[in-house]
Amino acid sequence: MADIIQLLPEYLANQIAAGEVVQRPASVVKELLENAVDAGATQVQLIIKDAGKQLVQVVDNGLGMSPTDARMSLERHATSKIRSTEDLFKIRTLGFRGEALASIAAVSQLELRTKPRQQETGTLLLVEGSSISSQQPVACPDGTSISVKNLFFNVPARRNFLKSNAVEMRHILDEFQHVALANPQIGFSLHQNELEVFNLPAGKLSQRIVALLGNGYKEQLAQVEEVTPFLAVRGYIGKPASAKKSRGDQFFFVNNRFIRSAYLNHAVLAAYEGLLPRDTHPFYVLFLELDPKAIDINVHPTKTEIKFEDEKTVYAIVRSAVKQSLGIHNMAPSLDFEGDVNFAPIQPLRMSPATPSTPNRFDDARRPDALAAAASDAASQVRQSTSKTDKTTDYERPLPPRPTEQAKRDLEDFYKSLGQLSAADLEGEAPVAPKPRAGGSAASPDMANFLAAMPPKAPAQPPVEANPELPLRETANGPGNRVLQVHQQYLLVPVKSGVMLIDQVAARERILFEQYAQALEREGGASQTLLFPRTVTFSPQDFAVLREVTDALHALGFRFTEFGKFTVAVEGIPADVPARDEQALLEGLIEQFRTHAGPVKLDRREQVARALARRVASSAATARLSDLEMNALADRLFACQVPGYTPDGRRTLVLLELNQIQDFFRKP
Repeated sequence: MADIIQLLPEYLANQIAAGEVVQRPASVVKELLENAVDAGATQVQLIIKDAGKQLVQVVDNGLGMSPTDARMSLERHATSKIRSTEDLFKIRTLGFRGEALASIAAVSQLELRTKPRQQETGTLLLVEGSSISSQQPVACPDGTSISVKNLFFNVPARRNFLKSNAVEMRHILDEFQHVALANPQIGFSLHQNELEVFNLPAGKLSQRIVALLGNGYKEQLAQVEEVTPFLAVRGYIGKPASAKKSRGDQFFFVNNRFIRSAYLNHAVLAAYEGLLPRDTHPFYVLFLELDPKAIDINVHPTKTEIKFEDEKTVYAIVRSAVKQSLGIHNMAPSLDFEGDVNFAPIQPLRMSPATPSTPNRFDDARRPDALAAAASDAASQVRQSTSKTDKTTDYERPLPPRPTEQAKRDLEDFYKSLGQLSAADLEGEAPVAPKPRAGGSAASPDMANFLAAMPPKAPAQPPVEANPELPLRETANGPGNRVLQVHQQYLLVPVKSGVMLIDQVAARERILFEQYAQALEREGGASQTLLFPRTVTFSPQDFAVLREVTDALHALGFRFTEFGKFTVAVEGIPADVPARDEQALLEGLIEQFRTHAGPVKLDRREQVARALARRVASSAATARLSDLEMNALADRLFACQVPGYTPDGRRTLVLLELNQIQDFFRKP
């Protein structure tokens, strides 16, 4: 049998290694910036063209390299960071494997200019696909300049897998942000397509945070500092009020190396427990310093995941440090041990007397329910006696009296009458109908907008024709056939085969998704113009996502224009979206676009439609619905193409057959 195992050619081995190290242009940016920091630079410039596909250039004023070192830096496993096995357990530098430059040179056209400070001339190296085509002396400033051109030029399949420029630029901004935050003592600048995006002078960490993330963080920073013999925690956290719907402003650095750790993130969230609004994420930039022997950073190709020797202790210290900072800056509730523990006596409410022309809107007589109407008769006698003894311009409103026996009987009669309504009463055709309780049937603003966007009602058709899998709705009018709301979350709909339970939030999500999908097909969703444009400022990453989905958002009805650095002026929003906080709406939409797109790769427009439908539907959760709203929601759900499931596969309704209900009550 012939020998079949052989050594791979060097260029092929380098391309395989590049598959782990160089995944996209952002990987090149990360490796080159970390090399510049390790070289002791005080000023680093990053130049990007065509989202890194055409050019990634890093210029620094660090130590520079001799001609021999410049040539050796392009060899695999050549490094100046470690010499022995013991060095692996006390690593303080960002790079140490010696694979980055060799891997980058294997899949690009690389130009390296470098000059040590003590030498008069530098070195120019031209490399193409691991092959050095030229090496010669050159006049250049102190430091190193590395230009990576035409990434993946010799691996077309890898180049075809790159995303759009907006996506790739977002990843580049992420890596630039990580290195810039970790090294505030170094000045950084970023140029994209000849335009300056960032110019960050050297300074304090707080100044770097504001310069990178925006002036909105200036008043929201709280310092964290906790030093123990095992671990030191320093940095800043954000006040609970500054928490955002979108992730991305959470940064952990261990020995000045950016890491991702869901375990430590849970420690921070545990410290914020009870202080954050629902589905929001706090801002933090935390630096952990500990003995390099207590961590293992060589467990991931990009070194963004590490292992702690004693992770439980790290968790406890991080949680304690954040909790202590929240308490010091009065952002967490605390007990006042010096205050009077006795409650002050309750004082009666003092009000100005109501004139006949301006009736008192708090008068019991204006309450629509039967109990208050009965109680008002007894209260009127107390008012008359009070008016005789009190002649001042102000009067004290007495506490409401206890209900009398007559009032209790009136209340019982009132509730009995609710179960004896005729069909005419339900349809509003009776000449006199009992008044509903206040707030019971008032349409919420969100549902009012939802109903306003409904198309004109077509002639009645059996739902079974549009959706054969749905059972027939009961058509007879009467108390037993009404749609009921359960705990302001579910709708109970009688059908001929039993009872259907509908999740009102999931139903709205399905309805809105199909509505938005149709608007995207028409390329023109209805928009409501704001009275005054609202300016909204985003983080660089969120702004990159916004640019990526701008066309889809415009098709849905959003109207906004760029208004400065990472800022847009919102002029209009979709017609059926409640006009509240436009910044929270867009931030939540961006977050859901990034995290709730599902495991299957979807069209960008469908992702935006899904995200907006989920966002708008969840904003009306636990809303009290009127009879009209409940019927409209059920009818519109049954008219959908896929009424049984939300766009991401969750069920919108459950059918209980009549025989299933009967089984609940049979003897076992």
